[in-house]
Amino acid sequence: MSDIAPEEIEVSELAVAMLEDVDDSRDVGGWFASMPWSARIAGGWLTAIIFLAVFADFLPFIKDPNYLFGVFEGDDNNAGPSSKFILGTDNLARDIFARLVYGARVSLAVAATAVACGLIVGGFLGSLVGFLRGRTESVIMAIVDVVLAFPGLVLLLVMVSITEKRSLFVISAVVGLLSIPPYTRVARANALSIANREFVEAARAIGTKPFRILRREVIPNVLPSLMAYAMVAAAFIMVLEGSLAFLGLSVQPPTPTWGQMIFQARADMRQAVWPVVYPSLALVFTVLSLNIMGDWLRKRNASRAAAL
Repeated sequence: MSDIAPEEIEVSELAVAMLEDVDDSRDVGGWFASMPWSARIAGGWLTAIIFLAVFADFLPFIKDPNYLFGVFEGDDNNAGPSSKFILGTDNLARDIFARLVYGARVSLAVAATAVACGLIVGGFLGSLVGFLRGRTESVIMAIVDVVLAFPGLVLLLVMVSITEKRSLFVISAVVGLLSIPPYTRVARANALSIANREFVEAARAIGTKPFRILRREVIPNVLPSLMAYAMVAAAFIMVLEGSLAFLGLSVQPPTPTWGQMIFQARADMRQAVWPVVYPSLALVFTVLSLNIMGDWLRKRNASRAAAL
């Protein structure tokens, strides 16, 4: 008989899968090579957008997004692309490319806050109630259902109106709070199926404490599905923020946002259509890229789960 304690031979199926895929998880090149061409393009677009938005202040070719070139340097309003302005200028002779880059900061900040709140708070609550069940599940899911019963955009408009502030912090905080219930439902649905898997039952049989099982077995298996959902949810949040900006309920001018750029340029569409087209295309490509990456992660997680 072996003297090895049961705790020393406890190995989850997730750990086995990670050991089998260790080359792909550590080799970025191999992981990238497994992506279809659409996911590679989408990942490249998102990487470029995030890089430009984060380091815009340090890149010499990105100008001040609020500088009125028409007033101070005599450049025409709604000017076309040139060597000085890559995408031209808007109706106030401001650099469109610079405003696109800085406008991405707002959309990305709101989306990142929503994803962080959803993954951390919603993911934990959903995993907890899906694993423990009982009265705790009934109470938390009842609250979640009540919040989800209200239309998201209407509830967001009400909360923004109540705060009477349109700062990036307030918008991000409100959207982050409203993102918790959907993530909770997704995490709970995955936790319910994982709680009955063999490796969880084995952990219970050897006397592992419930919260240790939750931390080591349930949450790591719920997280991949949540990450795939987060990509799609982030795309929806970016459209939602753009809608708020178009309605004049996002951050206050002169801070640029994509929705605000579309709203301000629509009055001059007969003279110049490109100031509307550029932010619209940026929003479309970003949302499409997030959906493509989310779909790729979902398929990858499904194939790994089928192998377990």
